[in-house]
Amino acid sequence: MTKRIYFDHAATTPVIGAARDAFLRGIDGWSNPNSPHGEGRAARALLEEARETIKIALDWRHDVIFTSGASESVEIVGKRACVAGRAYGATEHAIVPFAMGEQAEVLPVDGNGLIDEAALDAVLAKGPALITIQQVNNETGIIQPLDRIAATIRAAGSLLLADCAQGASKMPLPDADFIAICAHKLGGPPGVGALLVRDLGTLEPCGGGQEKGYRRGTQDVPGALAFAAALAAKPYDMARMAKLRTRLENGAKALGASVIGDGAPRAATIGAVSLPGANSASLLVQLDLAGIAVSAGSACASGKAKASHVLAAMNVPGDVAAGFLRLSFGPDTNDADVDAFLAEYGRIAARLGANASDKIRVA
Repeated sequence: MTKRIYFDHAATTPVIGAARDAFLRGIDGWSNPNSPHGEGRAARALLEEARETIKIALDWRHDVIFTSGASESVEIVGKRACVAGRAYGATEHAIVPFAMGEQAEVLPVDGNGLIDEAALDAVLAKGPALITIQQVNNETGIIQPLDRIAATIRAAGSLLLADCAQGASKMPLPDADFIAICAHKLGGPPGVGALLVRDLGTLEPCGGGQEKGYRRGTQDVPGALAFAAALAAKPYDMARMAKLRTRLENGAKALGASVIGDGAPRAATIGAVSLPGANSASLLVQLDLAGIAVSAGSACASGKAKASHVLAAMNVPGDVAAGFLRLSFGPDTNDADVDAFLAEYGRIAARLGANASDKIRVA
């Protein structure tokens, strides 16, 4: 294979041209946006331009706080939301348990990875709390019914933090009190993100001089401009992505694989498959040697020898979880890429089948 094929866009996707151009424009406006002189005011104007572009692109009428990424955005809210209680879904990104604290309650999910809403009701009955739930799961692509959940949370006098790192620019934002997003999963550069806040009165300030007192540190003007440009470009054709995912999953099923979360609503950009008898680490190596980059889950954990907490929370059987792969699509992913993956996946499946037959004959 002469051209490598990349199926790990849910971890990081390439920076698109519009974001590159915007970043260079920000480099030219190199001054500190918090300085009072002319150069500083010019940089501030660029930063506010980026902020306004993000608000327009996301149809968000409230505050935007620039951060280093979705993880920092989650941590800000987890530590400083103005309610006493804390609870989060069992399949959340690894930053969430840390940000929410050891006393936070964990909301179970069903076999399709969807939040147990009876358990949520029980938590809300105890008093106002911050509830953290992903819009789209980063390992399986499962979409939570956040609009319905948000109404329940708001009626109980509680607050919703939605991790929308995988959904921003690809689907409408949920009706949440806080929304965490980042640039590097939608065509912008790594190291920049934002926290969308409906009401700053629900969040304790940090005492810093930047971002209205809600974050410390000099803002990344080039990154903010690139982030805004990527959001405005909306490079994902979700109808085309849905066809790619269907092609992938149908082909994988024909080879004997199963689809994780097949009974739940799922984002078109993420496919999660498992091959019986396979080992995720071995699959990654074999596919990488064949020129195909895939993932076995979150990039924050896939390099570690531990089972996916997402699949465990869904009660996915151990033999299925063992052969799990996540394939995520970007703006340039095409049918030929999917077919190349399926061809190599088929060769691996055939080798697994032959090895199993040999073992049976020896026994």
